[in-house]
Amino acid sequence: MQTSFNEMFQQNSNVKLAGFSALNAQPVDLTQAASSSLHAVVHIRSIQEAKMQTVQQAPDIFDFFFGDGTGQQRQVQTQPRVGFGSGVIISKDGYIVTNNHVIDGADEISVKLNDNREFKGRVIGTDPSTDLALVKIEGDDFPTIPVGDSDALKVGEWVLAVGNPFNLNSTVTAGIVSAKARSLGVYNNGIESFIQTDAAINQGNSGGALVNASGELVGINSVLSSPTGAYAGYGFAIPTSIMTKVIADLKQFGTVQRAVLGVRGTSIGSNLMDDQRPIDRSGKTLADKAKELDVVEGVWVSEIVEGGSAAGADIQVDDVIVGLDNRKVSNMADLQEAIAKHRPGDKVKVKVIRDKKEKSVEVTLKNEQGNTKIVKEAGMDILGAAFKELSADLKKELNLGYGLQVTGVSNGKMADAGIRKGFIILKANDQPMRKVSDLEEVMKAAVKSPNQVLFLTGMFPSGRRGYFAVDLTQE
Repeated sequence: MQTSFNEMFQQNSNVKLAGFSALNAQPVDLTQAASSSLHAVVHIRSIQEAKMQTVQQAPDIFDFFFGDGTGQQRQVQTQPRVGFGSGVIISKDGYIVTNNHVIDGADEISVKLNDNREFKGRVIGTDPSTDLALVKIEGDDFPTIPVGDSDALKVGEWVLAVGNPFNLNSTVTAGIVSAKARSLGVYNNGIESFIQTDAAINQGNSGGALVNASGELVGINSVLSSPTGAYAGYGFAIPTSIMTKVIADLKQFGTVQRAVLGVRGTSIGSNLMDDQRPIDRSGKTLADKAKELDVVEGVWVSEIVEGGSAAGADIQVDDVIVGLDNRKVSNMADLQEAIAKHRPGDKVKVKVIRDKKEKSVEVTLKNEQGNTKIVKEAGMDILGAAFKELSADLKKELNLGYGLQVTGVSNGKMADAGIRKGFIILKANDQPMRKVSDLEEVMKAAVKSPNQVLFLTGMFPSGRRGYFAVDLTQE
């Protein structure tokens, strides 16, 4: 005798099927969140002026055999470049968060509000490691978005991406949080712990707002993942847990006070379980190490950086980091995001698995230089020198395409390095010097680097070459 489905279901009332256990969810109204966010998201236009650039011509056949074989240099003028992006007003007095790549290299920044008012933007500070920048416009009583807690954001929660894709002002798209603590490898040695969303993010959305259903800012739209350069299913945003601390540092110090744990390691997960790369001369692979550790998630510590934070604490090679303070650490992106909230000098509790036992270790965080000092934005005044761009006549006389001439030296880093008036700087840390702002930009990056040295290549008006190393460390 056959039993119908209804009879079987009634007889086995304890059986739960997917369709019958679904929650009676109410539709989410996002209109209020959209309308309250639109006015605080701005359109940013960055302009790079035309510049003279020196290029190397291929040598002709006579020069190849009888000359120096290098060809001749000639100057070409680059075309002006205009870029577009978005930004988010976070204070009534006109502080705006955007992506570093939106304003990087800009000679002029124009900010247009949703009500079509236009302002000149001034860069307060940038942080390429997180792709964040802080811009200021003059005025007061600007509309803002309240900053929410990205840590409280849940996978599956509704979010809105607000920005100006393809120059289409005030565009809102909706989606859900698809994943958190995503690392894509798009920033060289940068900090990546993205919120992944299927809300459409396209070119021009960069720097715009990712807001939750309550209209709170939970991320800064940054990256789209697509083989075509247009939306193809997923976009990525920098969480406010990282943004809040970075922006506070840029506003107060002009540069980020970055703490580092001082370990090198690898995320443990399915990828590591299958990784056949050798880790020592015995032929042991990463997959072998993963099996040996017998931990399903966390960060395996493969090396302790000498002089770093971990070196002064009881963290050891082969420890697996699984938590920091009250935060669970599942992978390297989790660890980076947790550390990014802190400044050098902060004490944190690091939870590790060692010999299959859990252990809590207190660590005092240091910066990349291995200390806890506040790093201030270095002004050009620490060099103790004045500079000017080479005149057209001097360029022609010395057959140079670019350069900065030292017009005066007083007490400072330049004098300490032995540099004297008249020296022409051609390159600083391998970057060509065409204008004074080029030197300032390279110097600021050098101050944040571990060695804090400015390597200068150039020549004296006599034609003699000169090479100098300028120590930028500050007491």
